[in-house]
Amino acid sequence: MPKKFYTERDIEDMATRGEMTLEVTENVVLTELAFEKAGRLGIKLQQAHQLPPAAPVRPYLSQPVSSCPECSPPAEVNESDLRQRIRDAVAAKLGTQVDPVLLETIITRVLNNVGMK
Repeated sequence: MPKKFYTERDIEDMATRGEMTLEVTENVVLTELAFEKAGRLGIKLQQAHQLPPAAPVRPYLSQPVSSCPECSPPAEVNESDLRQRIRDAVAAKLGTQVDPVLLETIITRVLNNVGMK
């Protein structure tokens, strides 16, 4: 089945016609601007998840790592040293291309998922 794409203009037209709900399935694609416009105009998006269109569902980022001896970090790892080693490794590979706030967010998420926090 072909996908139906909605742009910001499509959402404005829906609101003008008085259509205030849109069922979003795997065959419906909203541009990011269409998603934002729907929110501003009060159009209810009926969908299985509440993620913006540019945010794919990535369960490997939101589900914790199972607890197993091979997956758990050693008890003697100092978190601040580990964070600095990660920062240094990223800087060595990418230089100043990475936003430091974003890098800290990513480091925190990964450490939380591997049981460091």
